[in-house]
Amino acid sequence: MRSSNLFTAVCFSALTLGFSAPAASAETASGMVVVTVLFSSRTSLTVSSELLRFDVAAAGETATAAVDFTAGARTVAGSEVLLSVEPAVGLHGASPGPRVSFAGVGAGTLAGSLGPTGPTVAGRWAGSGLRTGRLVFSVSPPASGSYALPIRFVLTAP
Repeated sequence: MRSSNLFTAVCFSALTLGFSAPAASAETASGMVVVTVLFSSRTSLTVSSELLRFDVAAAGETATAAVDFTAGARTVAGSEVLLSVEPAVGLHGASPGPRVSFAGVGAGTLAGSLGPTGPTVAGRWAGSGLRTGRLVFSVSPPASGSYALPIRFVLTAP
């Protein structure tokens, strides 16, 4: 608890300065201490997999893969916490890559599609807390077979 130790040290210093030795004779001493404490945001994210595996039995069938997550954030009250997801590379085994969509299960999770050029927001919450949920990814490739898609998750808080 680094910030807690810093706060304790600042309070002790302020108390020590406030209780200085008595002034000689009729002299008085006064002073002011300004204390500023800054708390930075922290995040932690655990995902069950960073590789989506799809097994398609017949052309045109939809295959699914699920990823469970636990997202924790400590941030300023009311600040937005975002979970984003993006493909790390293209879908292995398919060319060109078919559209991969997802649906969120759990409070604050969203639905969307993985874009080829950047992250897509998959979860949005306000303030600090621990959130759990699931993202279910779907793909309908043009041919049967096994497909794999490495993905990257990022949890951000200001």
